[in-house]
Amino acid sequence: MIEVVAELSRGPVFLAGEALECVVTVTNPLPPTATSASSEALAWASAQIHCQFHASESRVALPPPDSSQPDVQPESQTVFLPHRGERGQCILSTPPKILFCDLRLDPGESKSYSYSEVLPIEGPPSFRGQSVKYVYKLTIGCQRVNSPITLLRVPLRVLVLTGFQDTRFPQDEAVAPSSPFLEEDEGGKKDSWLAELAGERLMAATSCRSLHLYNISDGRGKIGTFGIFKSVYRLGEDVVGTLNLGEGTVACLQFSVSLQTEERVQPEYQRRRGAGGAPSVSHVTHARHQESCLHTTRTSFSLPIPLSSTPGFCTAIVSLKWRLHFEFVTSREPGLVLLPPMEQPEPVTWTGPEQVPVDTFSWDLPIKVLPTSPTLASYAAPGPSTSTITI
Repeated sequence: MIEVVAELSRGPVFLAGEALECVVTVTNPLPPTATSASSEALAWASAQIHCQFHASESRVALPPPDSSQPDVQPESQTVFLPHRGERGQCILSTPPKILFCDLRLDPGESKSYSYSEVLPIEGPPSFRGQSVKYVYKLTIGCQRVNSPITLLRVPLRVLVLTGFQDTRFPQDEAVAPSSPFLEEDEGGKKDSWLAELAGERLMAATSCRSLHLYNISDGRGKIGTFGIFKSVYRLGEDVVGTLNLGEGTVACLQFSVSLQTEERVQPEYQRRRGAGGAPSVSHVTHARHQESCLHTTRTSFSLPIPLSSTPGFCTAIVSLKWRLHFEFVTSREPGLVLLPPMEQPEPVTWTGPEQVPVDTFSWDLPIKVLPTSPTLASYAAPGPSTSTITI
């Protein structure tokens, strides 16, 4: 019996373009004093990162798979296929790397191997939607002699910051930001430079504040003014807005605002509704604020963006966008007053109206949500960074 443990040194969240580092430890768990203790051997072990794509058949109409180049060894148990047994299609993978060959461990002996690979920047982000799913995994394959391959899968979360596809890393060390107190190899310098550049771009894109005002009105008049200080956010930030109802000519009885994502299948992949297909657009609410606001002059709200959610992105099959979805309930009666008279010659009992004729309408305001620091996302939404398998 051999125990294989894979541990991600920094957590399970990474930015596309970063270097993933994993320590693979192989142990013979039997104590040397055991009567049945003997040496254990593994023929080889290899590691590879891959992204699995799965689409809902009721929402997405994918073209038939290309059968001109079939997999000649789909059922072979002696060939390293990291995506064997996974749902969907493998749309992205890194070259496999051999960790070791002909390893023999005495009872109680343990050996560790380091695996490092740069996550491709051209892939989609990790996403689990209603129409499609993009799932990243690090798969480690091990094999004994004359035995089938055993696969150990480590789940990953990949964040994609658009704009890095055309980035060229500097060749001059003086150009790249670095610390003179740290000694780094070339790979470490490149990875550090990428992380610093991503942090600078995110900070620059989300730190600009400028008040944006929107007049809200229906067919009968103005309801109020909505104000928001920025339209670009990072995961983990709060969307703060203000609503001024004092200038309105139409009484607003209640309003609600929801922080939503809109997942939309691209037109060429939409399944026709008449053919039994589900809607090509789906919405998910991440936070919501509701308030009764009659006789309210000014109010505000704050909606947190979950760190576990996916920033906006677009692929050939699906797009994900963020928005604020407002719903207003307004009175049909002009000059509606639902407060008791302030001055009465004698005590009276006042009862508000049992029914008020109302209208409802909605309004959507698009916003942009970008990734955040992978380290912050790992701490706030921890996932499994260690996986174990026994062979």
